[in-house]
Amino acid sequence: MDFYIENNWYIFLFLLLPAIGLCLFSFIKWKKKKRALFADLQFQPQLFANTSRFSKIFPSLFFLAVLFLIFSIIDVLGGKQEIKTQQKTNNIIYLLDVSNSMNAQDIQPSRLEQAKDIIINSFQKTNNDRVGIIVFAGEANSIMPLTTDYNAAQSYLSGIETSVVQTQGTDFLKAMEMAVRKFKSIPKGARKVIIISDGENNEDNESAAIKLAQKEGISISSIGIGTEQGAPIPDYYYGQLMGYKTDMTGETVMTKLETKALKNMASSTSGTFIDGNNLDQAINELSDVLKKSTNSNTSYISAQFAEHYYQYFLGISIALFLLIYFFNPKRDLNL
Repeated sequence: MDFYIENNWYIFLFLLLPAIGLCLFSFIKWKKKKRALFADLQFQPQLFANTSRFSKIFPSLFFLAVLFLIFSIIDVLGGKQEIKTQQKTNNIIYLLDVSNSMNAQDIQPSRLEQAKDIIINSFQKTNNDRVGIIVFAGEANSIMPLTTDYNAAQSYLSGIETSVVQTQGTDFLKAMEMAVRKFKSIPKGARKVIIISDGENNEDNESAAIKLAQKEGISISSIGIGTEQGAPIPDYYYGQLMGYKTDMTGETVMTKLETKALKNMASSTSGTFIDGNNLDQAINELSDVLKKSTNSNTSYISAQFAEHYYQYFLGISIALFLLIYFFNPKRDLNL
């Protein structure tokens, strides 16, 4: 148990001790001098009362009483303690695909809304996990750092639309590079990434993303959303449906779920591929994945807690002052 003083300026109170000692010494010297002026040394025993035994220990008692009084005033606190705790936590970054194909409605109400529902519902099955969110398409943007504030995370998610990223495509590498930057302070092996995407129109760079994840100690689990039959891509303008995407020949573009890249990234980094089309099943599988991958982290916390000791010092000081009062025969400074 260590001790410390909350306000270090109180240390200057200890300067009272040499001042009190100097005053006592000067008083005794002055009294002897006055007696010498009044009468010669051989006549003093007849003229003055004998010095009591108590007067010999009075300076020490008074000095100690003041010392403990100062201790009670500065309030010595204790103490500094190292606490060893073991916590099971995950550090999870969700990589959410916001390319235009995620607006497809082969999964109701849309692939993107299904993805957001999976993430939001997964928060309810986490305890101490820290979560972050990165949205990506042809580029990647971090919209929330790692945090345990799930309410804030849910608020961020509710406002996400495909328009938040202007460059279209599905660039897994850029998303992974952004995740690596967010994991900078997290030890390798404690880094989890959940990719939620339809896997379509990717840049064929999942191999580079896998190598980066393996190098950085990141485990990737992927969630595929969409059907193999596919659906047209809605074309929205200021929130209003204007039609569906067409190609150069005027044909309606159909978007389909592509699982090859998603499964490859998961299997290559000790992760799991999850079918995200069934909401309840996807949430349960994701919860199982996170529980199995939970790390037990032992951490040491150095903490100061205010345990006050002034009452003990004050009690000793009062006791010493009472001794001085009751055992001084003349209740005065007859030194």
